[in-house]
Amino acid sequence: MIYLITYDLKSPGKDYNTLYDTIKSSSYWWHYLESTWIIQTNQPIEYWSDKIRNVIDQNDLFMIVDITKQPRQGWLKKSAWEWIREKEKL
Repeated sequence: MIYLITYDLKSPGKDYNTLYDTIKSSSYWWHYLESTWIIQTNQPIEYWSDKIRNVIDQNDLFMIVDITKQPRQGWLKKSAWEWIREKEKL
């Protein structure tokens, strides 16, 4: 599955490395947009939602969406689209 994770972190100056390390614990991850990550994983979306919720502040916001084989449009580097197509095959 491929999940898109996006967030709005509300604590300026806070060290969010724990959040980033949590997301990077996925099998594969992609991060070229400031507040957006794409991960490829076999775990259910609830697993990742719980993991993220455990490492952010209560006033932070996030959304995680399954984008596996879903229509997508955007303006990204060619390598980003290639990464998504490649990981969809896993």
